[in-house]
Amino acid sequence: MSAYQQMPASQRQMSGSSSNYMDVSDMPMENKQQQTMMWQNTYLGGDSGIQSGVTTQAPSISSKGGQDAEMEAEMDGSGMMFDWEQGFNQGFSQEQVNEMNQQLNQTRSQRVRAAMFPETLEEGVQIPSAQVHPDQPTSVQRLAEPSQMLKHAVVNLINYQDDTDLATRAIPELTKLLNDEDQVVVSQAAMMVHQLSKKEASRHAIMNSPQMIAALVRAMTNTNDIETTRCAAGTLHNLSHHRQGLLAIFKSGGIPALVKLLSSPVESVLFYAITTLHNLLLHQEGSKMAVRLAGGLQKMVQLLQRNNVKFLAICTDCLQILAYGNQESKLIILASGGPAELVRIMRSYTYEKLLWTTSRVIKVLSVCSSNKPAIVEAGGLQALAMHLGHQSQRLVQNCLWTLRNLSDAATKVDGMEILLQMLVQLLTSSDINVVTCSAGILSNLTCNNQNNKVLVCQMGGIEALVRTILQAGDREDITEPAVCALRHLTSRHPESDMAQNAVRLNFGLPTLVKLLHPPSRWPLIKAVVGLIRNLALCPANHAPLREHGALPRIVQLLIRAHQDTQRQRASMASNSSQQSSGYVDGVRMEEIVEGTVGALHILAREAHNRAVIRGLNCIPLFVQLLYSPIENIQRVAAGVLCELASDKEGAEVIEQEGATAPLTELLHSRNEGVATYAAAVLFRMSEDKPQDYKKRLSTELTSSLFRGDPMTWNEGAPNLDEIGIPPMDDSYQTPPYSQQPPPDHGSENSLQSGNVPQGGPYTPQGPHTPSYESQAPVDSMQGLEIGSQQGSNFGPMDHLPDLSQGGQDLNFESLDIPPQGQGHTGQGHTGQDQSAMGAAWFDTDL
Repeated sequence: MSAYQQMPASQRQMSGSSSNYMDVSDMPMENKQQQTMMWQNTYLGGDSGIQSGVTTQAPSISSKGGQDAEMEAEMDGSGMMFDWEQGFNQGFSQEQVNEMNQQLNQTRSQRVRAAMFPETLEEGVQIPSAQVHPDQPTSVQRLAEPSQMLKHAVVNLINYQDDTDLATRAIPELTKLLNDEDQVVVSQAAMMVHQLSKKEASRHAIMNSPQMIAALVRAMTNTNDIETTRCAAGTLHNLSHHRQGLLAIFKSGGIPALVKLLSSPVESVLFYAITTLHNLLLHQEGSKMAVRLAGGLQKMVQLLQRNNVKFLAICTDCLQILAYGNQESKLIILASGGPAELVRIMRSYTYEKLLWTTSRVIKVLSVCSSNKPAIVEAGGLQALAMHLGHQSQRLVQNCLWTLRNLSDAATKVDGMEILLQMLVQLLTSSDINVVTCSAGILSNLTCNNQNNKVLVCQMGGIEALVRTILQAGDREDITEPAVCALRHLTSRHPESDMAQNAVRLNFGLPTLVKLLHPPSRWPLIKAVVGLIRNLALCPANHAPLREHGALPRIVQLLIRAHQDTQRQRASMASNSSQQSSGYVDGVRMEEIVEGTVGALHILAREAHNRAVIRGLNCIPLFVQLLYSPIENIQRVAAGVLCELASDKEGAEVIEQEGATAPLTELLHSRNEGVATYAAAVLFRMSEDKPQDYKKRLSTELTSSLFRGDPMTWNEGAPNLDEIGIPPMDDSYQTPPYSQQPPPDHGSENSLQSGNVPQGGPYTPQGPHTPSYESQAPVDSMQGLEIGSQQGSNFGPMDHLPDLSQGGQDLNFESLDIPPQGQGHTGQGHTGQDQSAMGAAWFDTDL
């Protein structure tokens, strides 16, 4: 027997019920006849019973008995009723099928009507469905949705035209009613206009009627009825979403009326007023000035005391738009108490959009010299620091740039532990803008603040800054503030010795020396020279700096800078000019001269370094610098000669270069440091002289250095302490060299030379440093390049003479050494010279 025959009878039984019959395809196929039979039932059984109402029987290919005959017997009419629809639980006769087909044909139009216009059918009418399976919609059902869309579009067009016609006819009458003396009539008219403004067609009709908008503004201004005010303000709010509506409101004098509503006690009126003004400020030209003239700034600052975060977000954005690029607006916000309220919002709320818009206002105010102290005093730095770990990148960037702008006014502020910790961590960020800001803020906060210096050193700041410089490569917008921060951290605090060693231990010295070479520009070079001077205070750094070639490169820079200053003076003399900027990339060449000589002064404390410096044949230049009209240059030149004179060879070369005369003149300098160094050099040069020469020199030194002290010197060679040389001051400070940018920028971020008090913090060099205000409504960072001014009047620095320790003789003929006795005593300087010599070169503490 076949496998099929061996199955239990209960499984082989096929009744008319759909629940227990067996499909033909489930039967086992042991021979080709069975396969053929299954194929016929599947593909050739055209009459499945739905048409004829009788069962379908597969014809046998063979009339032979055996298995085929037995299978035919199993497949009789009673066992082969196919269940095509699960709802059909019994068979249908041919008459029943014909009746069903006739009914479906007769109701076809009703089914189409039910699909496209269901609202036209009478209630209770049952429409037979032609759907066979729930998951397979009929053609009519598939066309129903696009048909409905088409119908609605046609209806909307009809209604739009109806709304337009209605509004056009009603507007003249409503305009008269709005001008009525009866306030009840005005109120009803305003309510109707408000309803009309909610529909697009009638809203356009209102915008096209200047008389209607003027009547709305008058009604809103003159009425005392809250409902009238609310409806009129709501209408203007709806119109403000269209440019044509904004222009109509502006021309109708709506801005003063809206500003007046900012004092309303009604929440809905306030909302309509501030959002309409916001749309006007964003998109309507001339609205900013109109809001300022109407007193909108004062009203908006008062509204900052409310507690609705979304309302505050719109209000602060309005303030940002009004204050950007307008100094008068910034001062009005300050006079209204704005900084304190803005800082309070940053402390009190967590709504990201409000924090972002508020930080933008503070950023705009942070470039105003008047607002900056007020923000710092209100705790602005600490409030901004709270959000440096926020998930919103735009908020973090705004906070960082605002902190960057404020940080130069916060050098004396304490309680910066959390902020400093966050800044050190942010130095590891992959975002260049974040690293740039963090380095700049650290540079400013560590300027002349001993407590902050110690904190940053203890937090691993030295390692983080050195790593930042190593990773930054030639990106000067990062390396310059990072080097300035290191310069502050390596002097004038209890941890400075550790910091000086840490730079070397973190492999920073080779990179720093490399930064003295092209393509580095003068602002970065100036900062690196100052840092090297500080690092030279640590004896362990002398040999590595020498081995990495720091000495020859510093001398090259000195020569180049001095030649540039000589050219500038010659140009001034030929043009009979009384004033010249003398800047290259925002840096005065006199500052480079002073800085390089100051670094060589500290490096010359070590014997091997003194030998290298002598081999570079730069002593003639040091002697010439004694004639400089700038006291600070005189002092560092006399200082380096003092160190070089401690060796017999150096003293002899100094004397041979004719240093005796200018040093003797400098004994009478009003600057005690200059006079003391000059005396030390002269005394060391006299060690091999006859006794009577020493005695005359001693008398001269006594009369010069101890004018009010009758004490005389011993005839023996005194040490430096005995002749009164003060200890080396590590606190060289430079004025921030600030020069104000053009008024349009409203920025206090540019640093130039010589007209601000000493000890200023790091700020990027250059007369045109961009403001860090980001223009509304641009969200991305703008103007991120620190010290990005391009171009030098003196060409590149990559063709300097190649100096080596054995060095060849240098030609100083072009340096135009002035004749002796040319006013080098530090007296009688012009006002311009006095401003240049107000403090040492370094733009921050060292």
